[in-house]
Amino acid sequence: MHLSHLSLSDFRSYAEVELPLQAGITALIGPNGQGKTNLIEAIGYLATLGSHRVAGDAPLVRSGADRAVVRGALTRDARSVLIEVEINPGKANRARINKSPVPKPREVLGLVRSVLFAPEDLALVKGDPSERRRFLDELLVARSPRLAAVRADYDRVLKQRNALLKTAGLARRSGGADLRTLDVWDSHLATAGADLLAARVELVEVLRPLVEKAYTQVARGDVPIGLDYVCSLGPDVSLQPDREVLSAAMLDALSRVRSDELDRGITLVGPHRDEVTLKINDLPARGYASHGESWSLALALRLGGYDLLCADGGEPILILDDVFAELDVDRRERLAQLVRPAEQVLITAAVPDDVPEVLAGARVDVMGGVVRHVR
Repeated sequence: MHLSHLSLSDFRSYAEVELPLQAGITALIGPNGQGKTNLIEAIGYLATLGSHRVAGDAPLVRSGADRAVVRGALTRDARSVLIEVEINPGKANRARINKSPVPKPREVLGLVRSVLFAPEDLALVKGDPSERRRFLDELLVARSPRLAAVRADYDRVLKQRNALLKTAGLARRSGGADLRTLDVWDSHLATAGADLLAARVELVEVLRPLVEKAYTQVARGDVPIGLDYVCSLGPDVSLQPDREVLSAAMLDALSRVRSDELDRGITLVGPHRDEVTLKINDLPARGYASHGESWSLALALRLGGYDLLCADGGEPILILDDVFAELDVDRRERLAQLVRPAEQVLITAAVPDDVPEVLAGARVDVMGGVVRHVR
C-alpha cells in the first residue's frame, strides 16, 4: 500500500498544494518552519482523523479560511481509491470515498494506514498516561476500524455520566438526590468500557514481544524491557479479554467509589484512568531511562505497531518526521536499516545530510510552502 498523490486545500500553511508520491523512499527537505511537517500531518489525518501535534481541528485550517480539505489517492494491489476529508471546525466534518459521500467520517478509517515517528513520540515514554492510552487506541483503530465507534461511545457516555455526577453531587449535598438515573449510566459505561478494555488488554499481549524485539534491534543490547497494562478497576481484577467479566468488574468498582465520585463530580475508574507501564531493566522508564534509552523505547513502540499491522496484512506507510536529527549515529543507522524495506517511507529533514545514505531515494524540496521535486 502506498499513497500516490496528496492534495491539500487551506490546510495549515497551504492554500493549495499537489504532491505526487511514489512507492519507496521520499525525503521532504527544507528548513524548519517551511511546511514539511504540515504535509505528513495531513497524511496522518487521513489515517487517524486526528493530528499528532494538536488536540483539535481548528489549528489545521489555514488562517482566514472556513474549512480545510485533505485528499489522498491510495494504491493497493494495483487498485486505487481516493479518500477525501473536509475539516469544518465547530461543525461536523465530512468525508468521501471515490467522490461519494459517506455517512460518517470514521468510515474512511482503515483505508490509509500509517505509522508515524516524530519528536513528539518521546512523550510516549516521558509523558502522561494519556499519551500511552492514545497510542494504544490509535493502533487498535488502525487494526480494527470498528473500534473507533467503541471509543466514541465510551467518550460520549463518560461525558454524560460526569455531567450527571456533578448534578447528583449538588443534589445530594442539599438532601434531594435520586441516583436511579446514575445506575443506568453505570451500566452503559461498564458495557462500553469493557469493550475498550478487552481490546486494549488483548493488544498489549500481542504487542509486547514485538516491542521487545524492536528495542533490541534499535538499542543493540539484550536489555529487558517491560510493557504492561495497569487497570484502574483494582489489583484483584483479572485482566483478560472477557467482556462480561470486565463489565461486572467495572460495575463493582463504580459502586465502591460512587461516594467519592459524587463528591468530586468525575468518574474515577474506567479505561480513561488506566495506565501502560514501560520499564527498562525492571525500572520505570519514566524518570529512570536516559535520553537515548527513552528514544529507543519510543521507536520500539512504533516499530512494534508497524510489525503488528504488517502481520495483519498490508504494509502501512512509514513516516519519519525529523527523527534522524534527534538520534546518535548508531541509532540512526540501525533505524534506517530497519525501515528501508518498507513499501513506502516518507522522511522529513532540515538538510539532506540528516537522511542516512541507505535511505537515498526521491527528494522533494519544501520552501515557503512551495514543493518541488528534485529527482
